[in-house]
Amino acid sequence: MVGLIFVVLLPSLVLGQNLSVPTTWRETNNTHNLTERISIAKSAINTILPQLNTSTAQFDGIGYWQSANVFASMANFDHFANSTTYKSKVIDGLTTAFRLYPNFDLNQYNDDAMWWATAAYYAYRAYGNSSMLSMAVTTWNHVSNYVVTKADAQSGTQPNKNFTIASTCYGETMAGGVFWRPTIDDQGINSITTGLYTTLSAFLAETTSNATYKNAAILSAQWIQNLQISDSGIVLDGVNAVDCTRTPASWLFTYNSGKFLEGLSVLKDITGAANWKSLMTNITAAAVKSPVWQGSNGIITEGASTTSDNDGVGFKAIFIRGLEEVNARSLDNSNLQTLIESYIDVQYNALLDLAANGTSYSPSWPGPAQQFTSWGQMAALDVMVSVVNSTTP
Repeated sequence: MVGLIFVVLLPSLVLGQNLSVPTTWRETNNTHNLTERISIAKSAINTILPQLNTSTAQFDGIGYWQSANVFASMANFDHFANSTTYKSKVIDGLTTAFRLYPNFDLNQYNDDAMWWATAAYYAYRAYGNSSMLSMAVTTWNHVSNYVVTKADAQSGTQPNKNFTIASTCYGETMAGGVFWRPTIDDQGINSITTGLYTTLSAFLAETTSNATYKNAAILSAQWIQNLQISDSGIVLDGVNAVDCTRTPASWLFTYNSGKFLEGLSVLKDITGAANWKSLMTNITAAAVKSPVWQGSNGIITEGASTTSDNDGVGFKAIFIRGLEEVNARSLDNSNLQTLIESYIDVQYNALLDLAANGTSYSPSWPGPAQQFTSWGQMAALDVMVSVVNSTTP
């Protein structure tokens, strides 16, 4: 990893974020009623379904973790629409993947396992299927073996790693960080794996009222809060657990902030703690206005590869999903809800107006439209699904 100068953003430094909607954003209103939004979302999902290989539970043209997020979008559609349209496909797909890849881990990546486990939790939330919850819990238990506990941080050892870990980095404990890979020698801890773990822990705590999950969510959220927030208020990428070097300063990705925001939205509900609510609000305000991944018109430009799939194409979908969870859990903050819904509507209108080819969508949300690609379709699904849950009439 490449080292860089790092400034920790203390929560006090981001208080009072401006929640106003920028006047330069393009088309911040949604003119489609609920029936229309449901129809558009279903058409988008149905357009990618022919790519599903039921024997592997993966979609042709996209990667393993991205396939998990197609199932996640289907489950969340049914959750928001109060339907069971995709129940059998979601449950069958997740069941197949769990059978083929123990703990949902195909290639020895903890974040891969957690993408699928989180999709299983969404399926449980949508359908009440206990086997989905069981898969999520089993995978959570597996990944928990690669969390730096308080005792690990104090001793400088982690039982499933063959090297000495730093007890602190930049003056903060490494407790709560989650290793990216379960291999014995990989030293990387990153925000997406830790954010995924935070989010699933918080969901499981909310579902079961088990303090073990709540405490795990708090510890991992604290790791990101203390070590991984930039001076501009967005979540950074990764840290080496041995020498504390960081990923390049240019590695700023929407999904790191999006997944952490999703976790914070649940964490503030299960703890009732004002600090998590404030942090969630302030990161949201910073992230939706960040010039790193969008133009002044507000349309996300990240992951716009039109000729081949790459991981970045799917990052912005996770960002939108996290924002929608914040939106749904912020009934007491109408300004925050207006900001989020306006931002999602900017993406929605861009997809429909600038990037649509019938019911398929370009991975480049500012356009132009192009022929169907699995990765472009996958990335658009969370936008289409999120507006189903909008307060727009």
